Amino acid sequence: MQLHLLKSKIHRAQVTGASINYEGSLTVAVDLMEKVGLLPYERILCSNLANGQRFETYAIPGERCGGAIVLNGATAHLGKAGDRLTIMSYALVDERETLGWTPRIIVLGEKNTIITERGI
Repeated sequence: MQLHLLKSKIHRAQVTGASINYEGSLTVAVDLMEKVGLLPYERILCSNLANGQRFETYAIPGERCGGAIVLNGATAHLGKAGDRLTIMSYALVDERETLGWTPRIIVLGEKNTIITERGI
């Protein structure tokens, strides 16, 4: 049997902008993506802590060390600059591998700097 388990999580990422005319996705600073093992174009589930909206899209890499978290396309309607998001990706894991499974998690503070790391 295979199970969907949390693979990567960026908690309390602050939205830095929105681009309604972009084709879609969520821009995430590439250093934050690398820290949690999130790949370019990987499917993600996001929850907006400010308004309760949940949405699914894919991640695209933004400028390194810029702290970018940008809502693009239709997702730009689901939040605004300053909102805090939880960004999650999942992996399909064989049941035998689940016992020692640990997701890679970061918690962000001001200017999307990392304040806590787990499973890294």
